[in-house]
Amino acid sequence: MGDVLAGIQATWEFDTDSVLIRFERGIRTPRLFQSLRERRVPYAALSSVTLTPGKRGTVVLRAVPRPGADPLLEAAAGQLKESNDPYRLVLPGDSETLAEYYADELRAVLGSEASLPAERFLVTAPEAPMQFKAYDGRAGFDGTLVSFRWFWTGASSAKWKAGDQSFPVADLGGVEWRSPEGLEGCLRLVPRGAAAGPEADGPGCDPVPGAGQPSVTRAQPDQDPASVVFGLGYGPVHESLPFAAAVLESVRRTQSVPVATAPVPVGGARRDPADIAERIRHLGDLHQAGLVTDAEYSAKKAELLAEL
Repeated sequence: MGDVLAGIQATWEFDTDSVLIRFERGIRTPRLFQSLRERRVPYAALSSVTLTPGKRGTVVLRAVPRPGADPLLEAAAGQLKESNDPYRLVLPGDSETLAEYYADELRAVLGSEASLPAERFLVTAPEAPMQFKAYDGRAGFDGTLVSFRWFWTGASSAKWKAGDQSFPVADLGGVEWRSPEGLEGCLRLVPRGAAAGPEADGPGCDPVPGAGQPSVTRAQPDQDPASVVFGLGYGPVHESLPFAAAVLESVRRTQSVPVATAPVPVGGARRDPADIAERIRHLGDLHQAGLVTDAEYSAKKAELLAEL
């Protein structure tokens, strides 16, 4: 097509095989759009196109992606608010005729597989490295490894006892993201060979649908070292969702390789002595409170001292 359609908060640039969505920057633009900045969507990733009336005299052109084509929407699992939908282009009402033209043009380039789920991701995930601050720890991803570093002010004793965590994507089978805008927001990593099942102690993160793996009993996210918990101001959508999508895309790329399933605690590298001292102090607090036994205290203290 080679044309450009400028809307509110985004511009669509049509190419021969894809549409490049560029998001505007501004105080009224959702922070998720600002974080994504731009996305190239192949026409092969689309299932249909709709044009509907919007609010305040606007019209909305929406490209509907095929199930399984976009790691961002797969990670979101239907939890995105309409205002955060990156496939909606809001246009002034006087652009309706132009929008109808482009809707017809897009429909004309949809392939024969448009009605079928995509066998692989066709839209590129946000790029690593990236990190975000959750309520109980900091999550980081370098493209091959997911790390959780716990905060002593927010992490549960179970997570402190487990220690900081490191998860190679080759050892993972999926990612679960529960929006921080709802109850019990969290991000959970699912080991390869297992999918999320009913909670052992109550509700928590929901699984990305279609994992096709056996269910296992899970701990609540605040007790699970493979999870970080969100809260007011922690794990916002524009940070945690692109993170989840990037991890999910990397997991899918490596799923054909047989790997071990257990998460690997961080270790090996020398740690900051001040950090070790703080960890030992917190361990002592847990011991005095009766949350850690004498044997657990001695073993963990020796493990921390060995990292110096």
